Amino acid sequence: MDIAITQANLTMKGGAEKIVLKMAQHYKAKIYTAEYDKNATFPEFSDLDVEVIGTKAAAKILPYSRATQGLDYGMSFYRFVIKEDYDVINAHIAPSHWIRNSNERVVWYCHTPLRELYDLYAYRQKFRKVWSRPVYKVGASFVRKMDYGVVKKIEFIFANSENTRGRIKKYFGRDDAVVLNGAVDYQNYLDRGNDKYFLYPARISPNKRQDYAIRAFEIFRRISKSKGYRLILVGPVSKDSFYQEYYRKVIESSRATKGIEVMTEVNDKELIDLYSRCTAVIYPPLNEDYGLVPLEAMASRKPIIAVNEGGPRETVVDGKTGFLTGSEEEMARRMAMVAENDDLAAKLGRAGRAHVKKNYSWDRFFESFEKEARKVAKM
Repeated sequence: MDIAITQANLTMKGGAEKIVLKMAQHYKAKIYTAEYDKNATFPEFSDLDVEVIGTKAAAKILPYSRATQGLDYGMSFYRFVIKEDYDVINAHIAPSHWIRNSNERVVWYCHTPLRELYDLYAYRQKFRKVWSRPVYKVGASFVRKMDYGVVKKIEFIFANSENTRGRIKKYFGRDDAVVLNGAVDYQNYLDRGNDKYFLYPARISPNKRQDYAIRAFEIFRRISKSKGYRLILVGPVSKDSFYQEYYRKVIESSRATKGIEVMTEVNDKELIDLYSRCTAVIYPPLNEDYGLVPLEAMASRKPIIAVNEGGPRETVVDGKTGFLTGSEEEMARRMAMVAENDDLAAKLGRAGRAHVKKNYSWDRFFESFEKEARKVAKM
């Protein structure tokens, strides 16, 4: 198939970017994006055809913020017409799906509706200056109306999880989205033993809750009979002041607790190695859309200890491939359990590897994607 891909930006190394990269490589697709920083995202994008279509209209007349940046992103796609031949356009992170306003035959692989406008709207408002809240409220209402108008036109929607599918139904009234879970190259992940540390890989962000992981580790250190364990937090951090402020808080907390290391610059090879040597992976994000981290942990034959909310509820088999926990205290108890029982950790790891191999392969992903995409393309 001849596919064009749209992605809001390529300025980070995250789960969505991994999906976009894999799909672009598979289909030899051109990628249209509003912003591209080849030094900040996966280097393999440099081998692909990437066109930047971003506009800076809002940024020229309004103070810089995530809101003005998002508006510029949205209008970039809203107005852009793809002139090259294609069978379908495959949109990814919002608002790249706004490409549907001026183009037809769009298959949106929805990682989530833009959380800052929807399910995390009230949560994020708390972080804003008081004077800016009513301004953002008016702007958000306007953008939601535009978003709704575009989404109702989209020919086909994949949701990366049941969690995301529920958001699509709630916010856009569309009950026809089909769940297609993201996949991993499980054969690339290894188990090199146990170097006595817990790993939490995620970009540094309040809704990823590195602070939760730190508190759970502090409790673990107090209750566990096993000593000498570390916590490694690994993930990129945006240059945006909002994320930089949270990053500073994470650094301060990590320095106050013995045994915590924060790493913001790692490549794929280094991350796979970190997975391969950890005792277990912990995963406490706030109502995560889906999350590739549990799959990567299980592919590495490592227990996954996650919060019992969002995407992990769909990928982690509680008690078999890891644990779903309801509090920092429970997460700490499960951490102690696997640290003190090598046989249990190995059993959970083996089950996790088998689970990923059976259910989350790229062959399965592409077969399902192409079946529906061909219908949209009328092939």
